[in-house]
Order: sequence, then structure tokens, then C-alpha cells
Amino acid sequence: MSAPPSPSAVEAMRAWCEDACLFVEQVLGATPDDWQREVLAEISAGRMRIALKASKGPGKSTLLAWILWWWLFTKPRSKVVATSITGDNLRDGLWAEAAKWQAKSPVLQALFSWSAERISANEAPEEWFASARQWAKAADASQQANTLAGIHADHLLFLVDESGGIPDAVVAAAEAGLANVSEAEGRTALLVLAGNPTHLSGPLYRACTRERALWWVKEISGDPDDPKRAPRISIEWAREQIAKYGRDNPWVLINVFGKFPPGQSNALLGVEEVTEATRRVLGERDYVDEVKVLGVDVARFGDDRSVLFMRQGRVAFRPTVLRNLDTMALAGQVALVIDKHQPDATFVDVVGVGAGVVDRLLQLGYPVIGVDSGASPIEGERFLNLRAEMWWKLAEWVKGGACLPDDAELISEATAPTYTFSPDNRLVLESKKDMKKRGLPSPDKADALAFTFAQPVAHRELRHATGAAPQSARRDYDPHERS
Repeated sequence: MSAPPSPSAVEAMRAWCEDACLFVEQVLGATPDDWQREVLAEISAGRMRIALKASKGPGKSTLLAWILWWWLFTKPRSKVVATSITGDNLRDGLWAEAAKWQAKSPVLQALFSWSAERISANEAPEEWFASARQWAKAADASQQANTLAGIHADHLLFLVDESGGIPDAVVAAAEAGLANVSEAEGRTALLVLAGNPTHLSGPLYRACTRERALWWVKEISGDPDDPKRAPRISIEWAREQIAKYGRDNPWVLINVFGKFPPGQSNALLGVEEVTEATRRVLGERDYVDEVKVLGVDVARFGDDRSVLFMRQGRVAFRPTVLRNLDTMALAGQVALVIDKHQPDATFVDVVGVGAGVVDRLLQLGYPVIGVDSGASPIEGERFLNLRAEMWWKLAEWVKGGACLPDDAELISEATAPTYTFSPDNRLVLESKKDMKKRGLPSPDKADALAFTFAQPVAHRELRHATGAAPQSARRDYDPHERS
């Protein structure tokens, strides 16, 4: 029979039960940041619902791991259920953090056993544990609700990491578990949502908006001008993002300031912004010495069109629309445009039948560049793929004073695709396939124009300086002319 704990050990345990921050400092050997101390104080005080709306990289997964261990250590026969936006995110984020902090504490190593999906108390592994759970994206709402269901104990903790994009149904069972709380009978429960504010729906958005009265919400910012900013976020990185993209940029709002994007920003371009660009008038001197780029979107399906779109500086010329051409015939048409207008670069959609067009043009001696929209973007940390990056640059170009042809179809197409954010906060542009599911036509013209932003193109003056053959600057389209 083991000896009873010493009075000093009992006092320490009592202190840790009452003060989660003290537990983190003395048992885990960590020093919480000020915002983490604030959250730990609220948890110690018995809060039932806590929402952490965070910028990128403040240490929220670390905090969740601390909360997990405090709960397991101080509440006998307690149960913890943890989930995240994906299984990989849970494994590489919160669960990895839990393992790291156990490795720093001899006490936790002696009392608990860690595995890839479960942390168990050695004293009662079937009754006292933390469980890592995934939810099925393809399941219906009732099946998703089962993710956090079926857990019963006097002390329940639900941790939902990266909760910005998690459906309400996943969190529903956890919220139902809060009904078990009874101060008189010593039953406790806590639900913690943590994530970046990437979505204007879901449990995190709901907790921070219409149900805020029920939640204690902590907004965690990396704003370099905020004295209460999270110190783990590089202030140099934050300033770079703001300088590069602007304080009102949705990506900056989410990742630097920890704020929800504006409600209308699920489309990269608004109708008014594109319409204004079609009304803008630029003189020839405003673009004639700028780089000229040709983008070619190749038809993949019977109802799509192949489009050739030329852009020079801030001016986009009228596109050429072609139907029912095989790859050889389309390659011939592209060659004619290249011969006539001498673009500094030609970017051709290489996915699917576009590969045949690229191969034929290269065979004919035209130095075209094949573009795979699904390839990795140049700025990998911000975009899921090259298509998202090209469209983002197109949108920035339009907003920066571009001149577009007066084309009703182009206005409709440029404002049609919506965007979301991936679990790792990269921008995801709606696919053509998903647009068609919504009854929208393929944005062939807008895609062709977006291809002109596939890669940086050297200015013609640089080409002259390096001895490259000069390119003529023909006037393809008069911005003053309106059909």
C-alpha cells in the first residue's frame, strides 16, 4: 500500500486545482504569455464556454495542450475529447503539443500513458482519458454530431482546435454535454473553441457574434501596433504582411489581426469594382511601354470556349473567343496572334487538352509557357494553388486602376467564383466544377485574363539591356473605344 501524500503535496495539489496557470508553471515548467494567463484564469474560475479567435501563430495549440493536461491531472476520472479541422491537423498540432509537454514533466510521464489517439491515466485507463477524434466531412449532420458524442463523466472537457471551418453539427454534442454541469454535485464541463476566423459561419463565428453572451471570447492579435499583441507572432512578419497587402486585406485581417473578413469578401472582386474598371479610360502612353502578356484558356468541355486574352500594363484588350477547334487548329490561331502582336510572354492552360496546344506551339518554335492551375503557387504560404494566386493577382490589378474592355460576360465571370480558406489558412478559389454545380458557366474569359498573371514577366527595357530581341509595341485596342 502506497504511503499517503505529504501535507506539502496536498497543498500543492489544491493550489494547482484552483490555479491552472500555477499548474502550467510548476508542473509543466512553462511561462505563459499574458493572453494565455488571462485564458487560464477564466478556466480556473469555472467558465463553461471559451472561444479563442486567433491570428496566425500565437501559441493557441500550446495553450490547448496545457488545458488538456490541467484537466486530466486535477480532475479524477475526467474525460477529454479533442478534435480539429482534419485528422492531420489534430495529430500534428494539439496532439503533438500534448506529447511534447508530457515529455517535459516527470509527474505526467509517471501517471499517464500517451498513444497516437489516446492519453490514459494508468490508474483507470478506461475511465480516465483524453481521446483524439476525427469527423467525416462526407457525413450528414447527424453523423458528424457523433464525433463528440457518447462521452459521460463527472468532469468533461471538449477541445476543438482550428474550429473556424468546422460544422456546427460537430460541436453540437459537446454543447449538449454542458448540461451535465452541477456545482452542488461536483460535476464540471468545459468547451473550448480555438481557431483562425476564416469563416462567416460555424461554431466559432456563432460564439463570437450572435451567441457571444454565452461565451467568454478572447481575441488574439498579432497587430504590431497593439501593446497587448501575442508576443510569439513575429512583429517583423506582421509588418511585412501589412505593408505588402494592406491592413484591410482579408488575409491580413485573419492571419495578422485575428479578425473575421468582411461579409462581402467571399468573392475576390465585386461587381462595382469590375464595372468601374470597364469605365476607366487610359491613354496609349499609359500602357504602350509596359510588358505585354497573352493568356490562353483552352476549352475542356463542349459548352466551354477557348479564349485568348492580351494584357499590357494596366490595360486588358478585347479577348478573342473561339469554339469547336481541335488542338491543332487552336494552336494555329494562337500562333497568328503571337505573330501579329508579339507578346513578351504567352501563358497557355496546359491541363487536359491544353497540353496538346502547348506541344504544337513549341514544335512550331513559339516559346509559350504551359500553366497548370493546380500547381504550387509562387507565394506558397498564402494560396492553395496557382489558380488561386493568379486570380488574387488579377483582383489586385483590377482594384489598382486597371482598364477592362466593356464586356458584360467578363463582369459576370470575374465576380462569380467565391473563395474560402484551407485548414492551414491558404486561400482556396472555387473550382470550375463547383461553379457549374451552382449553375454558373465556366469563367473562360476571366480565367484567360488570370493566366496573364501566372509568372512575373521581365520588362522590355530589361530585355533590351540583356540583348534579347526587341518586341514591337502595337496598339491592340483603344481604351476610349466602346462597342
